[in-house]
Amino acid sequence: MQLSGELFYWFILVGLGAQLVDGALGMAFGLVSSAVLLSLGIPPAAVSAAVHSAEVFTTGASGLSHLVAGNVDKPLFLRLAGFGALGGITGAWLLTRLPADLVRPLVYLYLFALALLILLRAAGKLMPKGQVRRVGLLGFAAGLLDASGGGGWGPIATSTLLARGAAARTTIGTVNAAEFVVTLAVSLTFLITMGIAHLEVVAGLLIGGMLAAPLAAILVKRIREQWVLVTVGVLVLAISSYNIIVAVLERWPG
Repeated sequence: MQLSGELFYWFILVGLGAQLVDGALGMAFGLVSSAVLLSLGIPPAAVSAAVHSAEVFTTGASGLSHLVAGNVDKPLFLRLAGFGALGGITGAWLLTRLPADLVRPLVYLYLFALALLILLRAAGKLMPKGQVRRVGLLGFAAGLLDASGGGGWGPIATSTLLARGAAARTTIGTVNAAEFVVTLAVSLTFLITMGIAHLEVVAGLLIGGMLAAPLAAILVKRIREQWVLVTVGVLVLAISSYNIIVAVLERWPG
């Protein structure tokens, strides 16, 4: 599919907005960018490849910004990044061979449940039960789903950690920093298996995302944790609810 050169400037805006939200909330760059690209009729594998290619640079800038701002938990970063990269490589390989739509309904049901837990915590109705113990498994699952769906690292990793009681600032900063390692692994896998296409899309998302990354790292330190929890909960609830409805309508039309 040939894209018009006029869309380049719109992709800069998409990248800027998506990274601003992603850096401040720990999610959304892949989901927002993927939604735009899929709406243009670009195949899912090509969408995931283009988004992750841009994210190598945007997540690098975002991770560095969070590190400088003191938002990164280094032990958590190492566990998330290592297992996340393994999951990302696996997901990228599977996406070139299997239809990703087979697992998406289950993913969105999981996110729906997490969103409810986060909103209950923000309302003071739920006390955290303790930290996530199997961080490696969480990282692997988040990386796997991120690569196969074109977005999902932040919603899975950030939402799970926040729902279990982790501090918002360090969770968001660490997840963003670890995402650089994951996207690099995923992008290299796509490069080997598919090559690179839609360079104008990659460049637009990259420029916008790089501009927004430093500002997002500053914002996350100044926003109250309750506001972050409510925003993340509502965002994930809306995304998961919409996709559950779409999946049901596609399966049982009329």
